[in-house]
Amino acid sequence: MNITTPRIPSGFNEYLPAEQIEFNRLLDIVRSVYEKYGFAPLDTPILELSEVLLAKGGGETEQQVYRFERGRNDLTMRYDLTVPLARYVAQHEGALTIPFRRYQIGKVYRAERAQAGRFREFYQCDIDVIGSRSTLIDAELPVIINEIFERFGFGEFTIRLNNRMILNGFFEALGLSEQSKDVLRVVDKIEKISVDSFVDELTQLGLTQEQIATLQTFVSLSGTNDEVLASLESLGIDSPDFRLGVEKLSELVASLRAMKVPESRFLIDLKIARGLDYYTGTVYETILDEHPSIGSVCSGGRYDDLASHYSKTQLPGVGVSIGLTRLFYQLKEAGLVTADTQSLSRVVVLPMTPAEYSLAGEVATDLRCAGVATILYSEPNDLSKKMKYVDKMGCTYAVVIGADEARNGVVSIKDMRSGEQRQAPLDDLVASLADLK
Repeated sequence: MNITTPRIPSGFNEYLPAEQIEFNRLLDIVRSVYEKYGFAPLDTPILELSEVLLAKGGGETEQQVYRFERGRNDLTMRYDLTVPLARYVAQHEGALTIPFRRYQIGKVYRAERAQAGRFREFYQCDIDVIGSRSTLIDAELPVIINEIFERFGFGEFTIRLNNRMILNGFFEALGLSEQSKDVLRVVDKIEKISVDSFVDELTQLGLTQEQIATLQTFVSLSGTNDEVLASLESLGIDSPDFRLGVEKLSELVASLRAMKVPESRFLIDLKIARGLDYYTGTVYETILDEHPSIGSVCSGGRYDDLASHYSKTQLPGVGVSIGLTRLFYQLKEAGLVTADTQSLSRVVVLPMTPAEYSLAGEVATDLRCAGVATILYSEPNDLSKKMKYVDKMGCTYAVVIGADEARNGVVSIKDMRSGEQRQAPLDDLVASLADLK
């Protein structure tokens, strides 16, 4: 019989148990914080009708999707969670309470070239608030980011802030309104390309050397948040968009301070542009301070009209996304992820011979009923192999039941951390392991 080599497609991913446990820990942190802030869960289909999902059409999107026909249906696998949200909100608009606060954690699919840190199947963790223009909502998202990354525990981080209205107003003052979208895309790459490349790309867009120099000076404005705001005010740019953007950014900074986000964790950065067309106001990017090469680990922003392709109702909103699969990969590469626990169970019950199987099953059931995650060991190996299994699984306690223990109504407990051994009465075992509840 021919043996098929076991493998998965390039760009797809799967983890060993210890890695999956750590990945799920991060995912659970994200979910719990999202829910803590009042976001409702949403789960849209992985498959959407192509004419709906690709309603905007054009661009690179249609070149990077998995699309196929089945029967009479032309189907496409979702490539992000934002377009399905737009469809969902337009479809259920009458049944939703506005502002609509939703989170969605799920896999998305992109048929792009697979490479290190970029996948064809990956998890995104999104939150959006639809139907509100309030700066208070703009401020709440960095508060959420702050709590999530604080709980992740991967060191200090900075949430970088800007407002597209400021950039648009500045481009208007430079006479670049018609090229603003293209210029934004170049500005968005400013930290990823050389100065020469930055200048070359802007030159190709028709900017003069004076315009380029002015733009470079503008995006390089730095200092404390108050200093950057003061610098923006002092420019005296006569543009309604620019003035409103500065006002919104100032309100955002004041709200973040009121919501007790440490000043060291948020910073106005005029280089943050978020090159996607649909962002119109506040934009965010989050960087791990000690690992800037990882890039943005959480990003997003405000948009004026989420569902323009599906509804005549204007639906403004704001949202952020954590690409958890890519983030997890980068954290592993940087040595920040410790994945050494093979099981979520803390206790392994070890019957020494088949004669103790029944009692061991009863003990395992009692522990589980008390909320203690427990493995019931089933193999007829000697004690050394049983203990090696407990150690390899990373469990805290081995509960041994042999003939003597069964006869005396006790169990032997070994603490795998300290090596300490003790006995406990069967009817007092749960209390003896109370630290595991």
